Amino acid sequence: MNSFTRVLSRKSTRSTRSTRSAHPLAAVGLVTAGVLFLAACGGDDMSGMDHGSDNGGSASATATGQAGDAGDGDQAGDFNDADVTFAQMMIPHHEQALDMAKLADGRASDAEVKDLATQIEKAQDPEIKTMKGWLESWKQPTTAESMPGMDHGGHSGDGMMSDADMDELKGMKGTEFDKAFAEMMIEHHNGAITMAQDEQKNGKNADAKKMAGDIVKGQSAEVEQFQKILDRL
Repeated sequence: MNSFTRVLSRKSTRSTRSTRSAHPLAAVGLVTAGVLFLAACGGDDMSGMDHGSDNGGSASATATGQAGDAGDGDQAGDFNDADVTFAQMMIPHHEQALDMAKLADGRASDAEVKDLATQIEKAQDPEIKTMKGWLESWKQPTTAESMPGMDHGGHSGDGMMSDADMDELKGMKGTEFDKAFAEMMIEHHNGAITMAQDEQKNGKNADAKKMAGDIVKGQSAEVEQFQKILDRL
């Protein structure tokens, strides 16, 4: 090998070594830069995700709270004067029906009269509690200051019995009681049906109107049953 060839060989070797040594350094530099870039981007993304999660959670909780408040407000506010009057008048009306039904125990002799008295208690006692709950949620008194016929002083079209009627019924037994009870309960039920029909026509609250419909249907059927009892006694 001549001197010129040896020089070229040395240069080629140095160039190859320099190239080989430069590749690892370049790779390390690229990896380092990539890690730093990903770390920076990852930090931004995670921060954004955290903030987004917090904001989303807060927004969801706020929306839920507003929906709940709106729902409560709708439930409490969705009523009118007719709904209030219906509940305030029907509560004492039902209460008197319960008093009459309780008199059947130990006084009534007819099995069907006894069954109807029990049926009236089971139906009207829960309705009283429900109506009182409505009035409380509407922030209204459970009784009106003055309602015609509710002083038990006489009849005014609502079917309420007077105190004298109730005393008379208490003094009866057997068939005499059965007949008087059926007659009074027919009048009493008819009064409730009229009030319920007024609620169906003029009320606004959906639950109150539904109960009014149940009263019309249930008590109309009982009126027919009481009339059949009177026909056979």
